[in-house]
Amino acid sequence: MTTDSLMTLHLQIIWLFILSIPVACIAWTVTHEEIFSEPRAYCKRQSMTGKTLLHRKFFYLFTCEYCFSFYVTALLLFITRYRLLFADWRGYLIAGFSLIWIANIYMSLFLFIRTDIKNEGIDSRIKETELKNCSEKI
Repeated sequence: MTTDSLMTLHLQIIWLFILSIPVACIAWTVTHEEIFSEPRAYCKRQSMTGKTLLHRKFFYLFTCEYCFSFYVTALLLFITRYRLLFADWRGYLIAGFSLIWIANIYMSLFLFIRTDIKNEGIDSRIKETELKNCSEKI
């Protein structure tokens, strides 16, 4: 997309749903996955013990997927120059909030699916244990 032309609305919507994927992926990975657990633990401590409000809030953003998605979105908008509905600064503003919203829907769905899979695994282990206990009694 060039800076002086605006994509068709259809193409803008496609870009919205596609660009939200890396926002969600990066925000989730940094704020939840094991690979970043040590830096995240440090950030969490700093967000709770920092001397100034700015210090605490800066480190907090690395522990909250919603907060972090704002910064990932800003970087992605800077890299791609993606705009939504308007060809000027308003397009960036609308695109930013829209990307954040869709990315957070993606992360919520991922959490829901992940929790459901984890619960199924726990239920399966409970049933296996009950079955084993029943067969030992017989």
